[in-house]
Amino acid sequence: MTQPPEPPVPGRLGGRSPLQQWGILVAGSAGLAALFELAGLPAALLMGPMIAGIALATNGGGIRVPRLPAQVAQAVVGCLVARAITGDIVLTFLRDWPLFLGVVLVVIATSSILGWTMGRREVVPGTTAVWGTAPGAASVMMVLAGAFGADPRLVAFMQYVRVVCVAGLASVVGRLWVGPAALAGQRVAWFPAVPLGDFAVTLAIAAAGVAASAGLRLAGGALLVPMIAGALAESTGLAHITLPPALLAASYALLGWSVGLGFTRAILVHARRALPQVLLATLILIAVCGALAFILVEAAGVDPLSAYLATSPGGMDTVAIIAASSSVDLPFVMALQTVRFVIVLFAGPPLARLIAGRMGSRE
Repeated sequence: MTQPPEPPVPGRLGGRSPLQQWGILVAGSAGLAALFELAGLPAALLMGPMIAGIALATNGGGIRVPRLPAQVAQAVVGCLVARAITGDIVLTFLRDWPLFLGVVLVVIATSSILGWTMGRREVVPGTTAVWGTAPGAASVMMVLAGAFGADPRLVAFMQYVRVVCVAGLASVVGRLWVGPAALAGQRVAWFPAVPLGDFAVTLAIAAAGVAASAGLRLAGGALLVPMIAGALAESTGLAHITLPPALLAASYALLGWSVGLGFTRAILVHARRALPQVLLATLILIAVCGALAFILVEAAGVDPLSAYLATSPGGMDTVAIIAASSSVDLPFVMALQTVRFVIVLFAGPPLARLIAGRMGSRE
């Protein structure tokens, strides 16, 4: 994920010291994140730093996020995902597993076909297309794409175009059922009192992920090890994953900078050219998920809002926020989202290699 700095561009930000560039980056990131939060955009704490990093990098900036802080941020996100995998979700899955698997496999098949098509048409490279269309938590797909050889910058572009579209539609659908008051944001306590024992266990799990990634050279280990270990601890009741909002915000910023600072003008031009195809693929995937939601309503008796939120492709954290503030079957929504995410997580690498290999053999 972390890349060597490029030569500075004379006459622009490249003429400033690294300390000055970091100051500009932090200030710009804070301003954009606050603006996105006010506008109600999803993943504002990640998108703001990422866009600020893009602006700095494409205007001569030469700074990069060191490898260790980037891995720590990945480990924290792994713990965040683990916290969502609760015992209620496991029980809900066991009760309705044929239904879950059927819906999940249709969504994954659709996204894989879209990724293969975009790769074949050379909209984006093959493995990048697969990870970019994968329906999962966008920040996690971005991290794993870099770990398994795809371009995390283009993956981030594709994922967050879809996140914005999905979150916007999910918010509209939610408002139609529950009204704007129930979806209003709450004031965040950045430094709340936390159980020290649980917080110590969470930090130990995150540290194990960083150590696994560095010592065992495990691709994506900084994220996968905390996610698996944390999910086991959370679902069995051994510990409760505790992550203060300030720590999450810092981790999102580091991930956003890791991707944004790697952009170049050539990549931005490529992303702009690919935007129409990315939007089309996003709308197709949303339409397929909408059809699956309709089937859940008609065949399984699921209420419309629960069905829509459960099948929404990606933006798991955004869907969780909307679902938690709505009158929906929350375990059902999060169970389907989590099952799909876990399957994509482990099927993604071999699927990306398979599709890229088939495209390469045909060429």
